[in-house]
Amino acid sequence: MTRYALAVDVGGTKMEAALVSEDGTLVDGSRSRQATGREATPESFDAAVAAIVQHALAALPADAELVGAGAGSAGPVDRPSGTIVPVNMPSARGYGLAAAVRREASAVLGRDVPTVLGHDGGALALAESWRGATQDAAASLSIVVSTGVGGGFVVNGAYIPGASGNAGHLGQIRREGGLTLEEIASGPASVTWAQQQGWVGSTGEDLARDSAAGDAIARAAIERSAKAVGEALADAATLVDLDMVAIGGGFSRVSDDYIELVQEALTASAVHEYSRRARVVRSGLGDEGPLIGAAALVLR
Repeated sequence: MTRYALAVDVGGTKMEAALVSEDGTLVDGSRSRQATGREATPESFDAAVAAIVQHALAALPADAELVGAGAGSAGPVDRPSGTIVPVNMPSARGYGLAAAVRREASAVLGRDVPTVLGHDGGALALAESWRGATQDAAASLSIVVSTGVGGGFVVNGAYIPGASGNAGHLGQIRREGGLTLEEIASGPASVTWAQQQGWVGSTGEDLARDSAAGDAIARAAIERSAKAVGEALADAATLVDLDMVAIGGGFSRVSDDYIELVQEALTASAVHEYSRRARVVRSGLGDEGPLIGAAALVLR
């Protein structure tokens, strides 16, 4: 009998759920999404969880074994209590995501459904280690460079959550001028910086287009982001002794050579030979990664 998990992924703009089989593939027709956003409340979260969980479980094969539910969320999270404290959704601070998923799934199936909460960066790292670009790594960090910057660690195939479940919050470490990495390297931060230099675009897609067309400011914004990410990764590789870093997220695709630029900055910044050996690769899972990782919290 094939084992399945219910996977839930909560981000700053949307919440998704799907069924994932024990081989890491999404079940056709099980995936759906609901909007979240800065104005999200516990009540709107309850409604969204109900909608996506019901949709996913409707696709569960009749003879399937659902082993549990995994929920990955934008953080910070409090893994022991099953609650989330999302920076970009202030009205949802303290929301009991694990309890909500468990309650809804259990009601649909008529039995208790064990539920595990993880930080979305950690879930992504587990997915990349299981099915993606870091399968051969002994110690890996997987990160997203998008509207925000975050990540998670896997060592010898095991997810390393930390004491509260938040290990891997790379975007909140301090860099130049006291700014966080996220305030320098994320898509919105890079757009803002370019505008301050006189660039007239308004989105990361505009930066990509203008850089490809030869705009010096747009290109400089992309290089600034990649340099900051690479230098932060050099610190992480030195501290944790990483051999591989996988990078995903929309802004990581802002230029064809973004990954190479990050690698160059890591290699130039790292102090020790072992940290200079850390290899930067592109994420191997695309937009299914967070759901595969959430499922892996209970399947792996």
